[in-house]
Amino acid sequence: MATPPDISATSATSSVADASAASAASAASAISADVALSGAAAPPAKPAGALGTPEGDPPPIVPRRHLGRGLSAAAALLVFAMVLVSVVRNEAFQWDVVGEYFTTAAVLDGLLLTLWLTGAVMTLGFLFGTVLAVMRLSANPVLRTLSWGYVWIFRSTPLLVQLLFWFNIGALYPTLGLGIPYGPQLFTVKTVNLLGPTLTAVIGLTLHESAYAAEVVRGGILSVDPGQTEAAQALGLSRRRTLRRIVVPQAMRSIVPTAGNMLIGTLKGTSIVSVLAVHDLLYSVQLVYNQNYQVIPLLMVATVWYVATTTVLSAGQYYVERHYARGTSRSLPPSPPRRLRIRLAGLRARLHTVTAAGGR
Repeated sequence: MATPPDISATSATSSVADASAASAASAASAISADVALSGAAAPPAKPAGALGTPEGDPPPIVPRRHLGRGLSAAAALLVFAMVLVSVVRNEAFQWDVVGEYFTTAAVLDGLLLTLWLTGAVMTLGFLFGTVLAVMRLSANPVLRTLSWGYVWIFRSTPLLVQLLFWFNIGALYPTLGLGIPYGPQLFTVKTVNLLGPTLTAVIGLTLHESAYAAEVVRGGILSVDPGQTEAAQALGLSRRRTLRRIVVPQAMRSIVPTAGNMLIGTLKGTSIVSVLAVHDLLYSVQLVYNQNYQVIPLLMVATVWYVATTTVLSAGQYYVERHYARGTSRSLPPSPPRRLRIRLAGLRARLHTVTAAGGR
């Protein structure tokens, strides 16, 4: 005979379940009331490992690895290190002799003359070249033709030929004088006494560089929007003032990079005046190694000085370009010292992060 279920036990169990459900409902209503009062929604539950991490955070972004780029950089550094080691450890360069003659009086005097020649030639060349560029852009056909003919002649003739021609100009004109045309001369002077080697070098280099400077300036002027000139004419500005105050400052953005290349080229090109016995850097070095027969060390002295001066001029060109680039963009790129400081700050922050992680 079956035993009937215990009604008291069943009713007790039901009452416990009802109490649990009631407490859960009251807790849920309390939470919803708190959320409603605070005005914030309850955060959704994160499924464990939904995005690859136990908390469900997004995975870190890893940059793509360029294997070829790393291998090429390593190969380039290896070749550079091999060349540097071979130059430093090669006894044929005689670096002790290079250091001995690097700051001698003869070498420094030649360096000063080289720098003086470079500055004088570039200044005179660009002054004369600017005049030629304005003549080339003139509405006068005679001025345009003369400017074009000058540029054509001096760009077509090698620099060495021009220097030798001016050095021997006395064979064509033994005397030079000043006076009335086809009349009496006020005074005359022998060309040989007037044109020495240094003055001949200045004249030859200036006439040669002015032909190239004329094309550089003309290209810079043509790069300016014609609307700028039209606006200046509408304001009543004269042609000369428009060129000086409006066109040329804007043209400098195109002129400066090419002019910087010409400056560096002129610095190195002054070495050709050694054929005229001008005591520039190369000629001074040649005089020394003709006495002690230390050809390679003395040539390295000249090379190091040329590299040093060219580096200084290149740095100056960079900052001049930045000066004239103002207004072309909202913000200029950081200068090399600024880039170095940014990279050092980033490296310090990275090292600090690594050391802090290692300490934990």
